[in-house]
Amino acid sequence: MIDIKIAVSSTGKDLNNKVDSVFGRCPYFIIAEIKNKKILKLETFKNISAAKSGGAGISAAQFVADKGIDAVIAGSIGPRASDVLKQFKIKTYEESGSVKQVLQKFLK
Repeated sequence: MIDIKIAVSSTGKDLNNKVDSVFGRCPYFIIAEIKNKKILKLETFKNISAAKSGGAGISAAQFVADKGIDAVIAGSIGPRASDVLKQFKIKTYEESGSVKQVLQKFLK
């Protein structure tokens, strides 16, 4: 059983890409399943909410909630997306750097 699932807003499809500066309109979400401070599984999902004309943050928040996410890491998270994430008891962290760097920092 995993300890935590984290979604990171990413500019690209892998760990070497940067954390995207925004949550709702990031191109990709990289989801890490973590147990005993080790990454067990990584999955990348295209953020279909990014193309929406409005409500992208709310839609993206709903997407990560549907994936069973416990925490979100992004450059910034808008107020409406933040409200939705709080409703689902998803913790939020604002970070910058590569996806790999922020996940390593989180594991410590």
